[in-house]
Amino acid sequence: QVQLVESGGGLVQPGGSLRLSCAASGPIFSVNAMGWYRQVPGNQRELVAIISDGTTTYADSAKGRFTISRDNAGNTVHLQMNRLKPEETAVYICYADVGTVINDVLDRGGDYWGQGTQVTVSS
Repeated sequence: QVQLVESGGGLVQPGGSLRLSCAASGPIFSVNAMGWYRQVPGNQRELVAIISDGTTTYADSAKGRFTISRDNAGNTVHLQMNRLKPEETAVYICYADVGTVINDVLDRGGDYWGQGTQVTVSS
């Protein structure tokens, strides 16, 4: 069972910063990509940032303010979010594309999701 455990969410004032972390654990053979999506209840998830093979991709709204990094050895991804805006209030959900070995079966890639951590940007 692959698990993604998120931390770092909370309440912050506009213009403030938060650092999200996500640790992947389980029968992981390889880590292909990790990233963050965000979702308001009832809405579609949108990509915030993703890192894959050393390449980073950001939502246009995040560029210049957010930084994603990954600790490959620890299967951990971080998202540093600076100068947060109220419209960025959402549940932030960790994403990972990992290869696994489960019951002696190798799966070279699969999508996994964390439970999500609430980020609230409000005065």
